[in-house]
Amino acid sequence: MKKLVAEFIGTLWLVLGGCGSAVLAAAYPELGIGFVGVAIAFGLTVVTMAYAIGHISGCHLNPAVSIGLWAGGRFELKDLGPYIVAQVLGGIAGAGILYLIASGKAGFDMGGFAANGYGEHSPGGYGMLAALLCELVMTFMFLLIILGATHSEAPAGFAGLAIGLGLTLIHLISIPVTNTSVNPARSTSQALFVGDWALDQLWLFWLAPIAGAILAGLVYKYMSPEKE
Repeated sequence: MKKLVAEFIGTLWLVLGGCGSAVLAAAYPELGIGFVGVAIAFGLTVVTMAYAIGHISGCHLNPAVSIGLWAGGRFELKDLGPYIVAQVLGGIAGAGILYLIASGKAGFDMGGFAANGYGEHSPGGYGMLAALLCELVMTFMFLLIILGATHSEAPAGFAGLAIGLGLTLIHLISIPVTNTSVNPARSTSQALFVGDWALDQLWLFWLAPIAGAILAGLVYKYMSPEKE
């Protein structure tokens, strides 16, 4: 239960910090943080939580990460379901807090609410296949970074930095394409509040990240298995 509480809080912080930066600060007139600021914010949520709860739950914060770690032989199947539920609920709680804050401003307009999308709902107008490929490849690389940084032979104490910087880079590349998911819990939390098109397109932001994560887990397990 302590691990699940940690995953709930960590995913809440990821959504509140990352999506919150996009909703509240990215387009602020003349002083907005833009794409770069949002990318850094997502990376910082992971870095801060890695050192806060990494020793408790492993700091997955993401169903695709949990599934990828399972595929790579680093996580037990029996824990997969509870972790995913805790992550999705944490994401929804983070989005709920963000909604309460954002709606406190006069003239609040939900807009995209940092939801992920493709086609007309992609920031750059990218189509479904481009979005699918982007999410699959970005999640694949994210899991390679995670599996490598947390390997028993990796330098100790630096995993949080490597993973956070990796997520920042992924956002710098892919925000224009899909608003960057690589995380089904993050996508679900925002889609539930936006509804409509965001829920219709949500399937892609479960399918592509999970497929990329499983592939990365298998590839890394082949390249560099943990010693028995």
